[in-house]
Amino acid sequence: MPKREPQLVVALDFQTKGEALALAAQLKGVAPWLKVGLELFVAEGPGIVRELKALGFRVFVDLKFLDIPNTVRGAVRSAVKSGADMLNIHACGGADMARVAVAARDEAAAEMGLDTRPLLLSVTVLTSMMDPSLPVLNGRAPAQVVLELAKASRAAGLDGVVCSGQEAAGIKAACGQDFLCLTPGIRIPNPEATPDDQRRVMTPEAAVAAGSDFLVVGRPITRAVDPAAAAREILHRMGGRMAQAPLMGA
Repeated sequence: MPKREPQLVVALDFQTKGEALALAAQLKGVAPWLKVGLELFVAEGPGIVRELKALGFRVFVDLKFLDIPNTVRGAVRSAVKSGADMLNIHACGGADMARVAVAARDEAAAEMGLDTRPLLLSVTVLTSMMDPSLPVLNGRAPAQVVLELAKASRAAGLDGVVCSGQEAAGIKAACGQDFLCLTPGIRIPNPEATPDDQRRVMTPEAAVAAGSDFLVVGRPITRAVDPAAAAREILHRMGGRMAQAPLMGA
């Protein structure tokens, strides 16, 4: 299997379409993947996904669905029909919810006549979490919980997981090199940077070396004086190219 080119995904963590589209204009030709999360999606609705797609971007709709299977089925179908190239659910929703989400993704893609299905990932343990006393960890190390959730997600037919770079190598070893790892919490060492809510962080170089396929970067790019230059620096550190070809599902 040929080695995949690691992909940069820029997080559009804004509250207005104007801010998101302004940044997208600066990143055109530099970073082909953009992430629309809860903040922007709730403010602007699925129309923002369509507008970004019209500009030529691939869009990761990061809404982390977690509900009863029937509700998740409808949400996944709606996300696919909005134009999402990648979307996610919470791994802790269980096997039934995950399998229903996979089926809903496939159904919606077929109805739309898509040649390539959107990627469907599951969120394992948020990269802001480290304390073993948290209920989701139940006294266990994050890496142990992440690996268990990744194996369950693989069994349910998902394309990969959202995890920190610290867990990527173990997931690849257990689930196979074709099982995708999307990694938030990417940071470039900067002694002057203000601490934020990310805890299990990693540099772009280390995340790629560990096996991460997608690196999600928000504030180091969106808050930079020159976002395009910041994106290029991260791409350089990843060993990648500008305007990379996207990884897509079968």
